Amino acid sequence: MVGGLTRRALAAAALLALPRLGRAAAPERLGFDDLYAGWSVMGLRFSDRVKAMAGQQAVITGFMAPPLKADGTFFVLTREPMSLCPFCSTDAEWPADIVVAYLKAEVAPSRFDAPIEVVGRLEIGSWTDPETGFVSQLRLQDAHARRL
Repeated sequence: MVGGLTRRALAAAALLALPRLGRAAAPERLGFDDLYAGWSVMGLRFSDRVKAMAGQQAVITGFMAPPLKADGTFFVLTREPMSLCPFCSTDAEWPADIVVAYLKAEVAPSRFDAPIEVVGRLEIGSWTDPETGFVSQLRLQDAHARRL
């Protein structure tokens, strides 16, 4: 007996403290309002929540902007439906709070006004895609999407 606890009670407590083996933690849901804390002279500032979640699985619901090509391994996720392709218009026409989803496998585009849910590993910070030259601040890597 240790401090009033039996070995059996200590072992049970230790087992409860261990993460569940074979089961990954459920991804944390993020909304577009959760992404940024505000503006600074350097542009948008990531929220503390987003900074804390960097590298973890996240799920975000939004809309698939029209992709560059019919079947692709990435697309732009937006808060509101956007009927314009992000590669076919200027920055001024695009909202700042977009998320680029890089998919595990090709996906056919969905209707621009149909909501989708995307799950992937959250990456933050400026990054330029070496294949397309597309610059992003927020990304979901190794993602998968499903229509709602």
